[in-house]
Amino acid sequence: MRVIGAEGGREKCDYAVGELGYDICLDHHLADAKTLTAQVGHAAPAGVDVYYENVGGKTLEAVIPNMNTDGRIALCGMLAWYSGEGTKGAMILPALWGAILRQRLKVQGLIVFDHYDHFSDFLSEVGPLVHDGQIKYSETISDGLENTPDTFLKLLQGQNFGKQLVRVGADPS
Repeated sequence: MRVIGAEGGREKCDYAVGELGYDICLDHHLADAKTLTAQVGHAAPAGVDVYYENVGGKTLEAVIPNMNTDGRIALCGMLAWYSGEGTKGAMILPALWGAILRQRLKVQGLIVFDHYDHFSDFLSEVGPLVHDGQIKYSETISDGLENTPDTFLKLLQGQNFGKQLVRVGADPS
């Protein structure tokens, strides 16, 4: 499997390739939707079979035309649309539905709540991998519940690096 990512900024792309092992990472801040579509096509000349959708907006607009027939999409988020700002110039719904129909794409929503019955198994398996450094992660931590609104707005603007957290009290460890 070839792993292609799209991040906002060179630092995030370098981290995705150098630390997380992506094969390539496209900086979506440097391209409009049409250019990003061409970049995805260049990065995946045989097309895209599996797409993990967590952003929406121009990233989704760039990937959909590059999806192979019978491709699969795991839909986990739509960050670009949460503020309403990312809808300007975005792919209109009929075009999206048309692509899903023509390419016979399988789109499945992915919500963590649907998998809580496996949570203890997940912790048992993944916890040691994180502890040993086999699974890598990055966090941006803001301090104070009072800073949550600003932190959320910064998240929507891509100003975080990795998972965005708000620390509301002292770390008990």
